[in-house]
Amino acid sequence: MSLTALPRLLRPRALRPGDLVVLAALSGPLHAVYEPELEQAVVVLERMGFRVRRAPLLEAGRHHWWSAARPAEIAEEFNGLLRDPEVRAIIAHDGGQSVLGYLDLIDMEAIAADPKPILGYSDISLLHLVLYARTGLVGFHTDVATPGLGGHWQRAPAARSTELEKLYVALLTGTEPIGALPATPSWECWRAGRAEGRLIGGVINRIVLAQATPYALPLERFDGAVLFWEEAGGQAAYVWNYLQVLRHAGILDRISGMVVGIPHAIDGLDSPDASPTLREIVLDVLGDRDVPVLGNVEFGHAGPNLPMPVGIRVALDAQQRTLSLLEPAVRPLAATAPDG
Repeated sequence: MSLTALPRLLRPRALRPGDLVVLAALSGPLHAVYEPELEQAVVVLERMGFRVRRAPLLEAGRHHWWSAARPAEIAEEFNGLLRDPEVRAIIAHDGGQSVLGYLDLIDMEAIAADPKPILGYSDISLLHLVLYARTGLVGFHTDVATPGLGGHWQRAPAARSTELEKLYVALLTGTEPIGALPATPSWECWRAGRAEGRLIGGVINRIVLAQATPYALPLERFDGAVLFWEEAGGQAAYVWNYLQVLRHAGILDRISGMVVGIPHAIDGLDSPDASPTLREIVLDVLGDRDVPVLGNVEFGHAGPNLPMPVGIRVALDAQQRTLSLLEPAVRPLAATAPDG
C-alpha cells in the first residue's frame, strides 16, 4: 500500500459474550502500586461479559527506561496478539512514551487480515492514528485499563460508571449506531454550528508527532473531518503552538468541526495573571474559519472517557451541545469485507 493510499474503513467484528480481551503494556510499564487498579479493571471487563487475560509484559516492576520493555519486545508481543485468533480485543493498560519506537515494526497485514478493537488513549492515540492511516482500522479512543477502568471509573458517581459500562458494551458488541453520546453540563459551545464527518483525533501533541512521520494521515483524510483533541501537562503556550502546526499543515482549513476535551494539568490556563482560557486559544488560532467547536467534553486525561471511535462518522451540533455516532464501530459477525 502506498503512503498516500486511502484504505477503506476497517471495522473489527463485533465481540460476543465470553470473547477474550487481553490487557497489554503497549507503552508504559505497570508500577506495583497500581496493581489493585489493574485488578479492578479486570472485574469491570468480566462484568461486561468478557474473558480477560494479561499479556506477559504486563508484569508489575518490569520496565526498560520509561517503557514496559524495549520497542522490539513490545512490538513482538503486540504482533502476537494481533495474529492470535482467540484474542478478540486488546486494551492498553496505560499510556506512556513508547509507541513512536515501534511504529515500523507493527504487522499491518495481520491487522488487515483480522482487525480487532484496540482500546486506549494518551500515547495509544498515536497508535490509533497510524493504524487508521495505514489500514483504515477504526481506533477505539477509550479509557485505558489501569488509571481508567480501574481508577477513574471507581471514583466516578455510580450512575456515571454504570452508564459508561453500558456504552462500552454497546460500542464493542452492537452493530447499530449508538447515536447521541451522553452529554453533561460541562459541555460548552465555543463556536456555534453543525457538522458531519469522520471523527479523527487524540492527544494534540500526538497528532502533531504522527504527522511528522512517514505514517502520517494524508491531508485528504481531514477533508470534512470532525477533529477531536485534548491535552495533558505542559503549558498553555504549547497548545497554541500545536494548533498553529495544524494550521500551517492545512488541517484546520479542511476540517468541518472540532471537539475539545477537558484540559488536564496545563500550566497557564485561567491563571490569575490574565492568561488565556482554552476557548480563547482555540478561537484565536481558528480565526475566521467557520468551524463549529464543542468544548470541555469528557475524553482524555481529565477523568472517565466517553468513547471517540476514530474513523466513524459523527454529527456535531455545537450550539445544542450534541455529538452523535452515526455508524457502528464494529461489523456484524458474518461480515468479512472492509466497509466503505
